Amino acid sequence: MKQVLIVDDAATVRMYHRGIFEDAGYAVTEAVNGVEALEKAVAAGFDLYVVDVNMPQLDGFGFLQALRGQDMPQAPAIMVTTEAEDGDRRQAYAAGANVYLVKPAAPAVLLRLARLLLGETP
Repeated sequence: MKQVLIVDDAATVRMYHRGIFEDAGYAVTEAVNGVEALEKAVAAGFDLYVVDVNMPQLDGFGFLQALRGQDMPQAPAIMVTTEAEDGDRRQAYAAGANVYLVKPAAPAVLLRLARLLLGETP
């Protein structure tokens, strides 16, 4: 079973994304900020990261930069955020995001992109 780490400081968003991925057959772990996410990623490794931008302690950009700097197998990351500016999108890709979506992400779109990144049949 593929492992997904959802990183968002909003409990409602984590619950929303958890439901989408669990209903599709994925195992889900949550983190409330980039610091917790990095600790979990280094300890366990995941198949996919779903990451918010605006979080306390370490934002999504910082988390992805730190994650991509780790000497460990790298997994794809989908950044899902309310930030819709081109500069945010560029910064996300520069930090290591594979896909950038603006909230709210439609479940079908999120799953289709996740499956594509994981090499599964959409």
